Amino acid sequence: MKSAASINTSAKTLNVKGKLVDLSTPVVMGILNVTPDSFFSGSRVTAEAEVLKQAEKMLSDGATFLDVGGYSSRPGAEDISIDEERRRVITAIKVIVKKFPGALISVDTFRGCVAREAVQEGACVINDISAGTFDPNMLETVASLNVPYIAMHMRGNPQTMNSLTQYQNLISEITDYFIDKTDRLKSLGVNDIIIDPGFGFAKTIDQNFELLTHLDYFKNLNRPILAGLSRKSMIWKTLGITPEEALSGTTALNMTALLKGADILRVHDVKEAVQVIRLFTRL
Repeated sequence: MKSAASINTSAKTLNVKGKLVDLSTPVVMGILNVTPDSFFSGSRVTAEAEVLKQAEKMLSDGATFLDVGGYSSRPGAEDISIDEERRRVITAIKVIVKKFPGALISVDTFRGCVAREAVQEGACVINDISAGTFDPNMLETVASLNVPYIAMHMRGNPQTMNSLTQYQNLISEITDYFIDKTDRLKSLGVNDIIIDPGFGFAKTIDQNFELLTHLDYFKNLNRPILAGLSRKSMIWKTLGITPEEALSGTTALNMTALLKGADILRVHDVKEAVQVIRLFTRL
């Protein structure tokens, strides 16, 4: 495994639109999917009125960020064109910015051109499931836009990732992945980097639990850690239920993630995640 010594900048704040977002107390990122086929039916919004209703609820419930995504990354999801993703995402961002000009919007995309337009329309964070792997222009785009960047670990793509779960050492290989990505980003001048270990992406259920058990290891990278556990299959398959029934399990694993060092919880259910953080801070 590579040395983490080259990544030595501790980050408990993010520079977002020229203001510092404090992560010394963990924060919540609300998932706002403008897709018709996300794995959790309750997160799907398409009409502008639905987008605004969901955004308002998440913000009033305590979300620090809204993560707007127009490309479903569930296993086996259909690939869509750049134009279709752009239409979904940019429309949603425009209506949110108009109604809630102070909202901190993250754009969930692996396409640099979509990320650029989203930032131009008011997004202030880029959340990339591929960490620049799918689009060779993404990392340079992030550097030119000067916004925080969420780099997630995965293998393959949503269509192939379930067949790419062979690791010699899961934690070591993910650590090496993030060292490479972070060094590349730093060389381009990107300072605000969040790491997302990618629960559910090219990992079996057992590997997901191993990853959660050792989540605190990634604190050695001295970067904010995002945990995206919300209603994922590691929960509902383990419990023999559906994603719609997986809120309690999500809450339990979110607390575990906080105890293991997570700084951002990316969730469908903001109110419950905010409550978990309040209880965690009392510990």
